[in-house]
Amino acid sequence: MSAIDQRTTKQRTAKRRTTGERTSDERKRDATVEPTVADALGPGLTSLIGVPAVEVEFWDRSTIGDRDGPGRLRVKSLDALRRIIWSPDQLGFARAFVAGDIDIIGPVPEVLRALRVNERRTPRAMAEAVPSIVAATRRLGGVGPRLPAPPEELVPRGRRHSMRRDKRAVSHHYDVGNEFYELVLGEAMTYSCARFTEPGGSLEAAQAAKHELICRKLGLHDIEQRSHAHGRRPRLLDVGCGWGSMAIHAATRHDVDVVGITISEEQAAYARRRVTDAGLERRVEIRIQDYREVDDGPFDAISSIGMSEHVGAELIDTYFSRLHDLLRPGGRLLNHAISSVGGSRLRRRSFLCRYVFPDGELLDIADGLRSMERAGFEIRDVENLREHYAETLRCWVSNLQARWDDAVALVGDRRARVWLLYMSGSINGFDDAGISLHQALGVRNTADGTSHVPRTRRGWD
Repeated sequence: MSAIDQRTTKQRTAKRRTTGERTSDERKRDATVEPTVADALGPGLTSLIGVPAVEVEFWDRSTIGDRDGPGRLRVKSLDALRRIIWSPDQLGFARAFVAGDIDIIGPVPEVLRALRVNERRTPRAMAEAVPSIVAATRRLGGVGPRLPAPPEELVPRGRRHSMRRDKRAVSHHYDVGNEFYELVLGEAMTYSCARFTEPGGSLEAAQAAKHELICRKLGLHDIEQRSHAHGRRPRLLDVGCGWGSMAIHAATRHDVDVVGITISEEQAAYARRRVTDAGLERRVEIRIQDYREVDDGPFDAISSIGMSEHVGAELIDTYFSRLHDLLRPGGRLLNHAISSVGGSRLRRRSFLCRYVFPDGELLDIADGLRSMERAGFEIRDVENLREHYAETLRCWVSNLQARWDDAVALVGDRRARVWLLYMSGSINGFDDAGISLHQALGVRNTADGTSHVPRTRRGWD
């Protein structure tokens, strides 16, 4: 046999292994052998999505897909197929993963990235392949009633972005136990993009660097800016204050008074304990309060960190107008938010909408800036930190996986899986620029147009 013939034979063998295709001799030999799950499902799956970019191992140990991929999917039961047949989209796969019917073996972000190669289903391909897959699943005994969704799934009720519905959506994500957040976020207890200024720097140092950058953009360190407080300490409003990290940093490093607001009761209780432990009770006030309820301005500066994503496009003008009204003339707003080109409201049947951020919306940075301008802000600086967010997420995923058993003991296996899937997928979103993290600095100018903003970035670099 020539070298070319040998190579061709090997290629055909590899193709049969990954697709489940059988030669005539193999079919005759196996005529009396019980077909494997891969035999039954392989042809339909490959006609739908092509050869899976990672190895897929079924519960009978049979496999299809690329064994040289970054990892593999382990389909553990017929329930996984039933969930996917009833919801043949990302929600079906997510439900199967959260329920424990599918495992991802290997580096989860890389496996998810590899599977994107197979996201090429056209309506025609679906129409041709799905009947074959359903028939194969029926032969395996997997067709049955729709399985209930995991209880971690939420479909919000009521008027979108009403205060009651927003509180329920925020509680779904944030009120899962502060110990769990300590495990994932680390000592910084900061649930937003860090800023890595040194190679190999710690997550805690990077979060402190992010807080310091925001403080300096807001002018909290600037003697001239502080002079406009007329002898009192400058006041900072931290909207969506989380567990109090930004508020404590600003009060400790820059001698300001801070009001932090959140609508999560667990966050507020934890932040208040941290404030007390730091001896800052007279300097930092943590409130359970919606931004629409704040009425004790003016403030000298406002930080909005990871908050506007929860507001929604319909109310973003209201949001920025409210913050503008709460600032004194010459005061600054720093909006730190995830964005996407063209903007995106999380689809009702998406994994993120059902399990992570109910009612979440990402704005195009241009739309966010226009909204700030309509509210009366002058835009003075915009910075994209998306690579920093990918690195932040890698730290969080590492923390979660390093203490997986502890995480499961705190919140259960299903919720821990939600977080692993959500953070791993988000890494890919920031890596490939599908989503970004922008800091936008706006100022409420004085009546004569004075901004009091430094002319160069050296004012905060």
